[in-house]
Amino acid sequence: MSKRIFIYRHGKSDWAAAYGSDHDRPLAQRGIESAKTMGRMLRLSGQVPELVITSTATRAKQTLEISKEEGKWNCEVTENEILYSGSYEEIFKLIKNLSDKYSSVMLVGHEPKCSMLVSHMIGGGEITFKTATMARIDFIFDKWSKLRPGGGELRWMQNPSLYTKGDFKF
Repeated sequence: MSKRIFIYRHGKSDWAAAYGSDHDRPLAQRGIESAKTMGRMLRLSGQVPELVITSTATRAKQTLEISKEEGKWNCEVTENEILYSGSYEEIFKLIKNLSDKYSSVMLVGHEPKCSMLVSHMIGGGEITFKTATMARIDFIFDKWSKLRPGGGELRWMQNPSLYTKGDFKF
């Protein structure tokens, strides 16, 4: 048995919007469109996770809500503040403590944590997440508690521009 994790950076946020704190900053129109594209991509590729854990920040929650609705994802959803304000180590611990009933999980978060997580999970390399980028990492173990740095294989990393440039519209 194996485990699979998706790392998903929130869509482009609206710096010009009225918001109280960084935590409350909403998505820009481009972020909304990107979230729709990535939601459809994941559904059409047959890779919707069983559980999604999102940051509590407005832009991350909006990214998830839009992707889930547009892609018609049927999955459990929960929020966790650690994905916004926690350290890489705290996020890694969150993953290690996941229930083993889930074989595929998505984290919706922020930079630079998305890049750091992927890099550590696959054993290094310079990873950069543009907004609304999603990556899938596969592991060959049956328990999340066995998660170790370098133990995963990056299967793919994609952003919405792959599906919206030129003549191709997804």
